[in-house]
Amino acid sequence: MIKLIGVLIVVIGFLFKIETLFTVLVAGIVTGLVSGLDINQILTILGDSFVANRAVSLFILTLPVIGILERYGLKQRAIYLIEKIGKITAGGVLSIYMFARQIAGALSIRMSGHPQFVRPLVNPMAQAAAINKNNKINEEDEEAIKALSAASENYGNFYGQNLFAGSSGVLLIASTLSEQGFNVTELEIVKASIIMAVVAFLVSALQNYLFDRKLNKKYRQNN
Repeated sequence: MIKLIGVLIVVIGFLFKIETLFTVLVAGIVTGLVSGLDINQILTILGDSFVANRAVSLFILTLPVIGILERYGLKQRAIYLIEKIGKITAGGVLSIYMFARQIAGALSIRMSGHPQFVRPLVNPMAQAAAINKNNKINEEDEEAIKALSAASENYGNFYGQNLFAGSSGVLLIASTLSEQGFNVTELEIVKASIIMAVVAFLVSALQNYLFDRKLNKKYRQNN
């Protein structure tokens, strides 16, 4: 049981909001030590794991690009576009984005994610739509729009990624089921995923619609 001490360290680290990378690193080293490995073996394992999964850290390269785009007014141009459209609502922006996210997933087109797309584009556009529709919104509603923007990204990515037969998730499901004796093709998994993708979109669209109604009622009464 003592070999599972790494799990306890991770839980404690997350509970006390200690730096995630430091917590995981300490958990790995401690687990290796109690398992009888020396420090050289532990460092070798950590190094090999980093090299094998180095592609995960490539997102760091996108951060300077995002900063440059924001510096030169990408966010302002997105807001200007929404203001020119006029009638679109915050919920409408988010529903359109989720639909686009799912279509992109079905075509295996990567639309980045929260730091690369939602923060600099989707959220400001939704905020601008809400302000344009209701003249103003308070801080509480601004935070709610941020949360809905993030939710639209999560829903679209999670339920859209399995709409492409060659995605890693679909391949993993197919191989796992095959190992368990179920003769299932990738296309069958995609067909089954379409149902959940449609349901997820409808639920998200309803959530966004109700949020728009809430804002409309709230600020119409205030005016």
